[in-house]
Amino acid sequence: MASAAVPAPAPAVELGFAVEAPGWRLRSEQFPSKVGGRPAWLAECGLPGPAELACPLCRRPLAFLLQLYAPLPDRADAFHRSLFVFCCREPPCCAAFRVFRNQLPRKNDHYSYEPPSEEPPDEEDDSLSIQLRSGVHLCRVCGCLGPKVCSKCHKAHYCSKDHQTLDWKLGHKQSCTTSDNLNSAILGHEFLFPEYEIVIETEEMEPDSVPVPDCIPEDLEKCENSELKGSMDEALEAELDSIAKHESEEDKIFQKFKTHVALEPDQILRYGRRIDPIWISGENIPQEQDIPNCPCGARRIFEFQVMPQLLNYLKADRLGRSIDWGTLAVFTCVESCNLGTEYKEEFIWKQDFTDAT
Repeated sequence: MASAAVPAPAPAVELGFAVEAPGWRLRSEQFPSKVGGRPAWLAECGLPGPAELACPLCRRPLAFLLQLYAPLPDRADAFHRSLFVFCCREPPCCAAFRVFRNQLPRKNDHYSYEPPSEEPPDEEDDSLSIQLRSGVHLCRVCGCLGPKVCSKCHKAHYCSKDHQTLDWKLGHKQSCTTSDNLNSAILGHEFLFPEYEIVIETEEMEPDSVPVPDCIPEDLEKCENSELKGSMDEALEAELDSIAKHESEEDKIFQKFKTHVALEPDQILRYGRRIDPIWISGENIPQEQDIPNCPCGARRIFEFQVMPQLLNYLKADRLGRSIDWGTLAVFTCVESCNLGTEYKEEFIWKQDFTDAT
């Protein structure tokens, strides 16, 4: 007698948690996953430009939200791989989100072939250089590509007129022609989000409760006149009627979300390539046709989602004037197509809270 096929185990879900970390752990050479601050770029060329990092609605520069280090072990060309998420935080807009992917082989022009040291440097430099080793200049405010330059000192670089104006107000007006320290990022402004390391742990789900059987066992099905079968049918029917009356589909979706969150209330991120995201509401769930294919022609699949708990760390609470989401779901090319050193835009879906939640 052939044995029943054993169902494949559910793919593991990785959870991300925000923790404070020393600055050296959040630099590019450590391949960090992190929230806020300036991007720790992977490849040092082919960075997304100001047009790609401008809000499509208000046209203001997007702020760096987070990045996730997500290498693909079975792909030599994606030995290093990171995803970068940006958002509009300009009130009253605060609506746009964009995500970019970059990947490199282990042997590349930017990093050592060997893993980075886990030990802190002997002398930690707290200053942040805004010129990459490749010679690319970054914006003094946000750390993104800075093609604009101050017309007076010809040393300070910016992504946009908005950030040049901000820097001018914060002190560049006084130091423009006198300071030699114009190759460092400026501090003391509120455009950037607070910076944290994202620590990854595997989700440990509690055992599911015993499910209600979907069908009547074969032995009972043959005993149509069985009193046992009759009582079971009645019990199941009564229970299903009760569920239908008291639990809508919306309730089920939100309850599933709450169940996963309750196990680890501080989770800010859920990662699992090819798993299903958990939605906070039955409204505005994307259908297959809502998720565009990658320009290479391959379809996009779910890779990770940003949870609403991250909002607690961003210090962006301004009633009616700040960023907000129920969850952000990121979909990436199923082939993770080879880009050389270019940064490729992927797809992000924002689901908001509803009145029901």
